[in-house]
Amino acid sequence: MKTTLLSSRHQILFILMLLIVPSIMAQPASDNPELDKKVKAFLSDKRYSWRDMNIPASDGQLLYDIIVENGYKNAVEIGTSTGHSGVWIAWALSKTGGKLITMEIDERRYKEAMENFEKAGVLEYVDARLCDAHEMAKQLEGPIDFVFSDADKTWYTNYFKDLAPKMSVGGCFTAHNITQRRRQYGITEFVEHIEAQSNFKTTYNNDGGGVSISYKTAEK
Repeated sequence: MKTTLLSSRHQILFILMLLIVPSIMAQPASDNPELDKKVKAFLSDKRYSWRDMNIPASDGQLLYDIIVENGYKNAVEIGTSTGHSGVWIAWALSKTGGKLITMEIDERRYKEAMENFEKAGVLEYVDARLCDAHEMAKQLEGPIDFVFSDADKTWYTNYFKDLAPKMSVGGCFTAHNITQRRRQYGITEFVEHIEAQSNFKTTYNNDGGGVSISYKTAEK
């Protein structure tokens, strides 16, 4: 009887471990109050001084929320500019234990972005590359679970074609300056392409500069 009782207890403990451990592993990395404070202060100080085609703060908050809510870890940004969107993305990745690969072709903007990442305290969550995204997007390896495209609009469709196959199911491809008017050259082609993909579900957020949000629902 004693042996049976111990065996039952071990079985109960084993079942509990099976239930608890995956839940713990799925949780985001622990909060870092000091980093949060530093990033918030940086964003507040820079709020009205972003130039060079950087995104508005409302779009940064949108990207942050998407990453944190879905627990994304492997993020790619096309078009670093001077780093506003990258700070928001990297800050979100500090919560999930992830890292951002961000690409910028202009050396001046790249150097300024690096300074901003350091000042914001998120540099360790960023792999910033001075490169031509037309080529680098082809070379990146998966799995990728989050993409933010904010570079040359005429290449948006090509970026999507290069990266979508490397994305995990459940991942999200976002693109900037996608408004209801879609008048900018290249945007209409991109919107038509993503909406034609049976394995992606696309919605739009127009609160800031306009963001398309496409979740990958299946491999094909």
